[in-house]
Amino acid sequence: MRGTTEAINLVAFSFGNRFVGAGDEIVISVLEHHSNIVPWQMLCERSGAHLRVIPMNDAGELRLDVYQEMLNPRVKLVAVNHVSNALGTINPVVEITRLAHQVGAKVLLDGAQAAPHLRVDVQAIGCDFYALSGHKLFGPTGSGILWGRSELLDAMPPYQGGGDMIRSVTFEKSTYADLPAKFEAGTPDIGCGIGFGAAIDYLESIDFDAASAWEMDLLRYATVRLSEVPGVKLVGTAAQKASVVSFLLDGIHPHDIGTILDSEGIAIRTGHHCAQPVMERFGIPATARASLAFYNTPAEIDTLVRGLAKVRELFG
Repeated sequence: MRGTTEAINLVAFSFGNRFVGAGDEIVISVLEHHSNIVPWQMLCERSGAHLRVIPMNDAGELRLDVYQEMLNPRVKLVAVNHVSNALGTINPVVEITRLAHQVGAKVLLDGAQAAPHLRVDVQAIGCDFYALSGHKLFGPTGSGILWGRSELLDAMPPYQGGGDMIRSVTFEKSTYADLPAKFEAGTPDIGCGIGFGAAIDYLESIDFDAASAWEMDLLRYATVRLSEVPGVKLVGTAAQKASVVSFLLDGIHPHDIGTILDSEGIAIRTGHHCAQPVMERFGIPATARASLAFYNTPAEIDTLVRGLAKVRELFG
């Protein structure tokens, strides 16, 4: 896989073409990255299925009561992120999966933002597909993983045709290779794969649980410190969060915040974060987003707070 985006598109095309038809339903959430929205819209356009969206509350938590009411035998797939890239919300994926399976629906989880921060156990979650990206795990861009249940992958048609994904080829008919080769047409990006493997080896070599605990301490510290800055409003205050703090600074566009902080050597992300429906839900065009990892320190958060003071000073 070239990343989470290609993994989701593979499932939307291959699972969708085999198992989704007119009148069926696909359930996603308002928290999704565009990569977990657009492929399902495209599937609905070509199949006649309907897209339904789980809402969230003002804290950025999914409304499980509404989700449960949405579930019915017409739902073929539920596709949600494990952790929101825009807000940091950790979704209750075990419960989401359990409820979906009660009506016979399959579950795909976008794990791009979860894998760097949480221990991921697909067997414990119970999901049917799990996608993640190598660059989120400190590996190269253009690398990723799609995990799926073998019985589903066996039943799904290939996503692409070409070399290596075949058992035999004649002009009358082609037969396909066993998993995983069936979904691996052509020569892969070998260098990316090696780099991704090295990144995983590195993460396996550290105390991941200690790193996760450190990140949670940083998240709590950043939440307190940013809340103390005059004019700052936190966007996304879920009880269960990973290492993302999104915020606004009263009267100042996030792009201006990011530009000034950049001049101070402080790196954040600004914009809609490929999650425009999230911004629309809060009635804002964008947020500033500080992302934390185990290599960050409280001192760097203090530097961010001082940088925001300079932003306020420049804008009066």
